Amino acid sequence: MPTSLKRLLIGKPLASADEQHQRLSKKIALPVFSSDAISSTAYATEEILHVFIIAGVGAAAYAKLVPISIMVVVLLAIVVVSYRQTIFAYPSGGGSYVVSRENLGEVPALVAGSSLLTDYILTVCVSVAGGVAAIVAAFPSLVQYRVELCVGFIAIMTIANLRGLKESGALFAPPTYIYVLSLVALIVVGLYRVFVQHLGPIQHTGLAAEELGHLGGISLLLFLKGFSSGAVALSGVEAVSNGVPAFKKPESKNASITLIWMAVILGVCFFGISIVANRLQPVPGFGGTVLAQLAEHIYGGRNLPFFITQFATFAVLILAANTAYADYPRLSSIIAKDGFLPRQFSNRGDRLVFSNGILFLSLAAIALVVVFKGKIEALIPLYAVGVFTGFTLSQTGMCVHHVKIKEPGWKRNLAINAFGAFTTGLVALIVIVTKFMSGAWISVVVIVAMSSTFKAISRHYKRVKAAVTVEPGYKVQRQQHLVVVLVGSINKGVLHALQYAASLAPDRLIAVSVVSDPEEERHFREQWDSFDISIELHTISSPYRDLTGPILAYIDELDEQSADEMITVVIPEFVTKFTSQWLHNQSALAIKAKLLYRPNTVVTSVPVIVD
Repeated sequence: MPTSLKRLLIGKPLASADEQHQRLSKKIALPVFSSDAISSTAYATEEILHVFIIAGVGAAAYAKLVPISIMVVVLLAIVVVSYRQTIFAYPSGGGSYVVSRENLGEVPALVAGSSLLTDYILTVCVSVAGGVAAIVAAFPSLVQYRVELCVGFIAIMTIANLRGLKESGALFAPPTYIYVLSLVALIVVGLYRVFVQHLGPIQHTGLAAEELGHLGGISLLLFLKGFSSGAVALSGVEAVSNGVPAFKKPESKNASITLIWMAVILGVCFFGISIVANRLQPVPGFGGTVLAQLAEHIYGGRNLPFFITQFATFAVLILAANTAYADYPRLSSIIAKDGFLPRQFSNRGDRLVFSNGILFLSLAAIALVVVFKGKIEALIPLYAVGVFTGFTLSQTGMCVHHVKIKEPGWKRNLAINAFGAFTTGLVALIVIVTKFMSGAWISVVVIVAMSSTFKAISRHYKRVKAAVTVEPGYKVQRQQHLVVVLVGSINKGVLHALQYAASLAPDRLIAVSVVSDPEEERHFREQWDSFDISIELHTISSPYRDLTGPILAYIDELDEQSADEMITVVIPEFVTKFTSQWLHNQSALAIKAKLLYRPNTVVTSVPVIVD
């Protein structure tokens, strides 16, 4: 990216000393780390109803909505209490990955890391797809541009987060608070109109009315499937524990307070929407999202309050992806420092964010959005597996932590975490069993594949470390030095390269040229002699005009003559403007690519800059 454009989009570089000033207050951290969890109130209730309506149970679906919501809220309380303990026990961040690494071992840690990273990628997809669904519900004519809108919003989120965590947090905070206020208003007005003004259910027609007319029963398996869909409301709860270092001091205290704020908002709003939906009976998939149907019915049409609710929902769902952008790069940097991801993920960019993690997250999310055509219902089954796998491993690791440390009140904490591990593990199992054929198998495969990839990367880094590690007293033996200069014709670049090669004072210096016929060889030697060049010249005949093969074969011959020799290959290259550079040095690139993997060989380019 050209420097001027980069500065325009991303901003001026920040010094490492400014890192402390980029930390977040609780008011900014709440929307940054909790927008994912809070935004799930916009679709969690809908996902429960979607499971039942698709199964053909009709109006019986609404009778199970409140009981499932109560179960989800109880589960939320258990998970939040557990992660509050994690925040104080592991203030360096990393959440379930670090807890698993410190208490359960490498394999569980890699599974936890894979689950979290998968979860964050899906967070971006589900959030953006949900936001676009809210806009499409308000403006149905945009449905044909669903994928393009998703990709566009991901690009905007990418640029905003490349500018820095604090700057993106300040930018995205107002929409989150507006959504919370609009959702609370919808719930309060809805409850008032239902229980005081006795507002009746939505009057459905056509296919929606037919769906409600079915009289199917709800089996235990179907009930559990609905519960597992509603449990997606807990997605993003772990984000605060992963990003503790991003908070202002005292980090753990501020993070725990933010976690409690988030849990209260999430629990109250999710349960409130479920109660209203139980009474008003919206049908998912008919007439817009469930939230849109409720707003239209409660407010008496598509008026100003309706559109405020829809735009607030759209905004918070889009910005919920910011939770993933805050945590995915940070977690991937921790995993990279442990040697399980490429080292580039641990590098901070100009704005003190982990830029490579942000870019990879965006590309992965765009790929999924395109594959699944931006449809949120197709992405949800993939979502919950990683969420609850991470929850289970984190709480299991905390059980081991309490037993090892035995801090004051450890038995109480152990009981809480043990119960939490059991319940979240049970939910993870339910999700896998009930939604395996709906797409949950993809998440299982991805998590296993990612864990295997982490192991392979670690083995590579360990192998490289073992290869370059030196024992005390290690001495490098002197080698004979042979320099080979590749020449194609007599020009300034070649003459500069020859002079540079001679300045190295090698034990032997050879100029090598590849010719296609005797006439070309004779002409080149005449040129060589006319410049009175005292360096030994060797020509290689290549009647088929191949350059790379003959040069490599000749270097192999030289190597056989003296096995302990270090060979330096000097290549003169022309450097022109960016727009015309592609017209030059293609042969040099091919030769350098081949020589890169050759032992005892150094490749040096001598640039000749042409304005």
